[in-house]
Amino acid sequence: MTSLTDPSGTSAPEPVGKAGPGPVPATTAATTTGAATAPTTGSADATVPAPTRELIAVSADGTRLHVEVHGPETAPAVVLAHGWTCSTAFWAGQIRDLAVDHRVIAYDQRGHGRTRPSPVCSTDALADDLVAVLDATLAPGEKAVIAGHSMGGMTVLAAAGRDAFQEHAAAVLLCSTGASQLVAESTVLPLPPGRLRTWLTRHVLGSRAPLGPVTPIARRILKYATMGAGSAPHMVDACARIVHACPRKVRHTWSHVLNLLDLEHGVQALRVPTAVIVGTRDRLTPPVHARRIAAALPHCVGLTELPGLGHMTPVEAPGLVTGRIRELVTTYAQLKEGA
Repeated sequence: MTSLTDPSGTSAPEPVGKAGPGPVPATTAATTTGAATAPTTGSADATVPAPTRELIAVSADGTRLHVEVHGPETAPAVVLAHGWTCSTAFWAGQIRDLAVDHRVIAYDQRGHGRTRPSPVCSTDALADDLVAVLDATLAPGEKAVIAGHSMGGMTVLAAAGRDAFQEHAAAVLLCSTGASQLVAESTVLPLPPGRLRTWLTRHVLGSRAPLGPVTPIARRILKYATMGAGSAPHMVDACARIVHACPRKVRHTWSHVLNLLDLEHGVQALRVPTAVIVGTRDRLTPPVHARRIAAALPHCVGLTELPGLGHMTPVEAPGLVTGRIRELVTTYAQLKEGA
């Protein structure tokens, strides 16, 4: 078992050479010395830098997706898919750090950020949207590392069997996600597992109630549900502002999709090298999901469990998430043809 004493440091992990890299054990753990939580050094500014260009990708049903491209056009490509109730702003730390020497492509899921809501909400629609983004931003046959957080990871699983995904995916990073049984295994409510907890969790996560302004109480609630106890105030505030900006109808509608989620087949279809990250205090997608996915993946290149961190790992441990993406690019991705 590999131990990382600084799981979110400001520098990327040492690259693995391209000459026949072997798989990383799927039981990698990140630990800290003399602390209950993993360090959270990395980009602290939650402001997304101005993109190099913006475009609209049109999905299969006509939904128009807001897409941003950051960094040099000839650099290795990275595609970022955010989670439920979030937006491209969620990836601010990764975009800022990676865009120096990568072409970073981030998009707003339907109904989120600057992408308008759609009457169609399903895992097939998520897959259609990711494929549309890949087709709109990558040259034929061009490869990219694709990172998905939470519902973004589920998007990757939903698209894994698509020809266009397989054409463009060099490697994948799954952050704080699951493939099935999300509501039954959520620990947001401090109750024993069973029908009562599942019923209550379904109604809490699927509530139509407005979240309202970002108040101190709202921050406390969001921090409890989605982040580790040691999360810095600026990280909590950034996540709260992103989540509270999501329209309540969108939040409610997608909660039903997540409640019925079953993408175990997508795990088997994801045959590219895939790394998995989870916080040990993740209440929305507890580590049992990451462990199950890592065990079932055809080509898992590492499972990293971050002590004390919650569900928002790209914000809570920006340096580590960025480092994992860099490592996957160095090992598996190719430069854009002609670079």
